[in-house]
Amino acid sequence: MPAVRVNGLNHYYEVTGDGFPIVFCHEFAGDYRSWAPQVRWFSRLYRCFTYSYRGFPPSEVPERAEDYSQDLLLDDLRELFEAWEIRQAHLVGFSMGGSVVLNFGLRYPELCRGIVAAGAGTGATNRETFEKDVAGVVDLIRGKGIRAFAEVYAEGPSRQPFKRKDPRGWEEFREHLAEHSPVGQAHTIVGVQLHRPTLLSLEKEFERLAVPVLLIVGDEDEPCIDVGVFLKRHLRSSGLAMIPQSGHTVNLEEPALFNRLVQDFFDLVEAGKWAARDAISPSLLPSG
Repeated sequence: MPAVRVNGLNHYYEVTGDGFPIVFCHEFAGDYRSWAPQVRWFSRLYRCFTYSYRGFPPSEVPERAEDYSQDLLLDDLRELFEAWEIRQAHLVGFSMGGSVVLNFGLRYPELCRGIVAAGAGTGATNRETFEKDVAGVVDLIRGKGIRAFAEVYAEGPSRQPFKRKDPRGWEEFREHLAEHSPVGQAHTIVGVQLHRPTLLSLEKEFERLAVPVLLIVGDEDEPCIDVGVFLKRHLRSSGLAMIPQSGHTVNLEEPALFNRLVQDFFDLVEAGKWAARDAISPSLLPSG
């Protein structure tokens, strides 16, 4: 299996196609396989890199809790760029991966041609509920195992549109989740998701980011809608697309629409036509 050792850990990855690179960063409940509909489409024109984070097989799974944080994921990704000999790429991230690519853009803007962040922002609002949910996830994994966790997690409210529209795809998502490491899953939700800075706390940093950004959110993905609007307000080079009657897993729920939105974004960025707006004074906004 293709793997590269960065920061002392083996990271599994796959490369498909030729052309300008796209690096895909997966969600908490996903892995390198979560991007199959995107790789099939974008590998016609681009060189597509998918990989699994530390803690997500077939990548190495550290046993220690201190080996899991968003900063470590960012460090891993930077080292992967070096190992893959990528000077600049488009980055596409979903959910936890959306936070990764946005923060990667803040830290290494020169490496980012364009950034797509889909379903980003879980845990930024309703913080008390989120913290209770994290504790419940850890208890479930440790008490009943990874398969019981997958059965419950896949039935979450924001996954129901996926189940309704594509029951076979949803079942595949659930089965892939059940193959994850219980150690990696439990450490990731605490070390990465619970302890990372929320996107709402990075307002000033986002206002300085000049990299083109496409934000995508499903209109039934309640934890992420307000965050998507917040990001649109503070990222001057951003656009926000809301996909109707869709939940959290938008790249798998509506792959054709998702791919078209991303392709159009790449086309505009590469043509130098993706717009960036100046600061807007509230006093100049139209009323009525």
